[in-house]
Amino acid sequence: MKILFSLLFSLLTFFTSAQPNAAPNIFIITTDGFRWQEVFNGADSILINNPKYVGDTEAIKQLFWDDSKEVRRTLLFPFVWKTFAKHGAIYGNRQIASKVSVSNPYKFSYAGYNELFTGFADPSIIANKKRWNTNTNVLEFLNNTNEYKNKVAAFTSWHLFNYILNKKKNTFHINSGNNTLVTDSSSANQFLINGTQQYVVDTLTPTRNDMLTFLTAKEYLQKHHPKVVYLGFGETDDYAHSGKYDGYLQSANAFDSYIAQLWYLINSDPFYKNNTHIIITTDHGRGKKSTTWVRHDMFTAGSENSWLMLLGPKVANKGEISNNDEMYTSQLAQTIAYLMNTNFTAPQSIEPILHNAFIEIKK
Repeated sequence: MKILFSLLFSLLTFFTSAQPNAAPNIFIITTDGFRWQEVFNGADSILINNPKYVGDTEAIKQLFWDDSKEVRRTLLFPFVWKTFAKHGAIYGNRQIASKVSVSNPYKFSYAGYNELFTGFADPSIIANKKRWNTNTNVLEFLNNTNEYKNKVAAFTSWHLFNYILNKKKNTFHINSGNNTLVTDSSSANQFLINGTQQYVVDTLTPTRNDMLTFLTAKEYLQKHHPKVVYLGFGETDDYAHSGKYDGYLQSANAFDSYIAQLWYLINSDPFYKNNTHIIITTDHGRGKKSTTWVRHDMFTAGSENSWLMLLGPKVANKGEISNNDEMYTSQLAQTIAYLMNTNFTAPQSIEPILHNAFIEIKK
């Protein structure tokens, strides 16, 4: 009898541990400073033909140009427009009265990411500086719940996320900038990623190569299965500030491939399959003119314009959205919490996007 009881207990323990946690998962993914114009129209005809911004205009056009904007945007974001759009919802095409905006007045990265994760635009954040963020963010909030304790992880290319998410205060896993991946179970892949990073890192550049950020995150995901994941990529903004439109487009195309690989990982892993939401957005827009696209600030028109992509069990398959009420980045923290079946209260009273019925919820 003791043997039978022990066997039954072992089987019960095995099946319980083998099943994914019923609490939902979420992936929040951003690419820094990427314009809505390229998301919905593909490559800009003026910029892609300008040798000031493109090293080889003919070569880059073979990769990303077509007279049809629908074809152009699919060349740039093949996964987004062939797959993601068929299963989720995409907002921010201002040509069809779909508006997503940042609400902070400064329109630079620290302010944008603070707004995204804390749910309000903090007027005291006026520069991209190494300042510990004292505002409570939604990742921190989730990590302090029973369902998500020690199941939250962030991987970012930009080193300042150590301060934006306040690594000094918070205990969830944060890997930013040139940080190596340190886990309790090393692997050949982990050694390879860390070794590669050691040799390619430019210590004068605060942004890690996006591919290394992606590989670092993927290695951690497959080993530890965090339930709340943030991935922040940065090369699109870096190339734009450098006036390299060809690099800007190629980084965006690589970003699309990272999303595709993550989507496949989610759908092929029982832990994540059918129980995971994906939110994809940016921290700010940039200048809308061919002479101002390299900039973003409170004085550059277009810097407030953002975009948003959502997919998951609670999101209707609506594809590209038109004529929606304007949405703001400051609503995303509460929306993330809503999708995780909890409530996050921000200093300012801003309702989640889903509560405002901007997104039709599947029953």
